[in-house]
Amino acid sequence: MSNSDSANLFENLEDQKLATLAMSTLARSGAKQAAALRDTTGRTYVAINVESPELSLDAVEAVFVVALASQISGIEGVVYAGLPGAKVTVIKQHSAHATLFHIDANGSVTRA
Repeated sequence: MSNSDSANLFENLEDQKLATLAMSTLARSGAKQAAALRDTTGRTYVAINVESPELSLDAVEAVFVVALASQISGIEGVVYAGLPGAKVTVIKQHSAHATLFHIDANGSVTRA
């Protein structure tokens, strides 16, 4: 997904920024998933999926943990890229009005 292709995919420019962060983190890390989260103060966080014998988190769960460690009070938006099927319930339960999007390997964007 190039910047010119994705410019009109998000109504909120801030969600577009999250998409750019998630996609660049995915490309840079080589992970199966990457996620970017924006809290209600405008701070952003990124994370990738974690897979080990002791711990397994998808990217959405991982970015949620990173954000909680910074003592966020709310979430405005999350974009995750890569494999589908992230456990987005944790975001919805914490911040029911947060926007959630998934970007697949072809660059297609869907609401999660």
